Amino acid sequence: MARHLITSALPYINGIKHLGNMVGSMLPADVYARYLRQRGHDVLYICATDEHGTPAELAAKERGLPVAEFCAQAHDAQKAVYDGFELAFDYFGRSSSTQNAEITQHFARKLNENGFIEERAIRQVYSPADGRFLPDRYVEGTCPYCGYDKARGDQCENCTRVLDPTDLINPRSAISGSTDLEVRETKHLFLLQSKLQPEVEAWIDRVGGEWPQLASSIARKWLTEGLHDRAITRDLDWGVPVPADTWPELAADGKVFYVWFDAPVEYIAATKEWADAAPAGEVRDWKSWWYEADDTVRYTEFMAKDNVPFHTVMFPATELGVREPWKKVDYVKAFNWLTYYGGKFSTSQKRGVFTDAALDVLPADYWRYFLIANAPESDDSSFTWEHFAATVNKDLADTLGNFVNRVLSFSKKRFGDEVPAGGEPGEAETRLGAETARLLAEYEEQMEALQFRKAAAALRALWSAGNSYLEEKSPWLEIKTDKDAAALTLRTAMNLIHLYSVVSEPFIPATARAMRGAFTLADDTAAWVSPQEAASLTAVSAGVPFTVPPVLFAKITDEDLEGFRVRFGS
Repeated sequence: MARHLITSALPYINGIKHLGNMVGSMLPADVYARYLRQRGHDVLYICATDEHGTPAELAAKERGLPVAEFCAQAHDAQKAVYDGFELAFDYFGRSSSTQNAEITQHFARKLNENGFIEERAIRQVYSPADGRFLPDRYVEGTCPYCGYDKARGDQCENCTRVLDPTDLINPRSAISGSTDLEVRETKHLFLLQSKLQPEVEAWIDRVGGEWPQLASSIARKWLTEGLHDRAITRDLDWGVPVPADTWPELAADGKVFYVWFDAPVEYIAATKEWADAAPAGEVRDWKSWWYEADDTVRYTEFMAKDNVPFHTVMFPATELGVREPWKKVDYVKAFNWLTYYGGKFSTSQKRGVFTDAALDVLPADYWRYFLIANAPESDDSSFTWEHFAATVNKDLADTLGNFVNRVLSFSKKRFGDEVPAGGEPGEAETRLGAETARLLAEYEEQMEALQFRKAAAALRALWSAGNSYLEEKSPWLEIKTDKDAAALTLRTAMNLIHLYSVVSEPFIPATARAMRGAFTLADDTAAWVSPQEAASLTAVSAGVPFTVPPVLFAKITDEDLEGFRVRFGS
């Protein structure tokens, strides 16, 4: 079996993420990783919090905490939410780790040795009151376009215009509030991406053909417009330090690497963190996943469209420039936006449903299924409470949950606590087996292609096939005239439930465990079932003890909906 390396775009440290962030990177990566593990593949799923940069310093300042302490607390808070969503990372690291600092500095030294880093003087805003140069986000003022008085020097959050600090009216320091600002000359390191463009283009020509159009079109747009040399250092107190053995003057000035230079390196560094965290007696070879691994590892990245340029152009340029055989991405699964009633989710403006609040309202499986079934793959998709409730009620409560409850409750009432035997399968069971095999093959095909909405539709069709069979056979009528026929129907339906518990696991893991746990089987795992095996519907034999689990999914009522609208707006 192939080895699969999976990463999702690193969630930024400044606050709990919203549902758009969840469906745009981490959740689909988790679904895919779970599926591959069930198929028997060797999978390593890596993620981490992205902890450097100006927003982290500003968020820490607002909280009145040292930035290191703030990031440690925020990392733990985010990890708790992801645990609540049952994201099965192999490791969830931190970009502020010593491993990331070491590998980032190694990359910078190699780029410099190979002639791809240049020291340049630029003009930048300086605050005498703070005694420091101010990164763009540390300069606040009034937007010259919309009049918003809290615009920052890189962008106005109100009208979304991209700005320079010198564009602002009445600029001031975000640290001290001082308006005594100057423009002074300072030195920074620049990555010479323009020199690497031909190599990046050649690499994308080799591997980008199978990427989704969203990812490939964004990458090629950046290449068509031309790669520009980019400053990769900043004047901050928090970040990976510029190594003094290579740039002593800049190191003495306290320069750190730009967050978008070190953040992608954290994928590699988090894998080393995973290896270093191995329990006693276990050896983890982190480097085999990343170094000279082109022929042994398939690497898939998940991200929203705004992250595509950094992962398809900028970081590959860095990897190419170090002139070492580091693994580059094979497949980029990019997503459009999930909107909230047509408007953007916003962490800074607290608009929309945030992941911690989502878990406070309903269990994770409700959200996992809805988000993947409506993933913004081909276009933006909109979250509304009405759509959410309709999906939960129809697909989860009625189609799946009601089927499980009807079958197990009726069988317990009429046949006791063991799976009934019944007669031999007939024409209806043969048709059901063939339809099950067909739909499972369709489900597998869509999962292999990373087409999550289509995979969800195939899974939903599998659940619906059970309901159609139950309605056709009507065991509540059969039992009046032919008890063995009713027993056969229920045994067949119970085998469907067990099959559902296996193939639904990537989407709704907690519910899958509840369905699988209904049957007392000596050796039961979530290992994948082939379409041919599924067609027989014989995994659960007569005489196996079973229990009726609690209601799997509660319907969302009109009263619930009104409460959601009041709490979250619409």
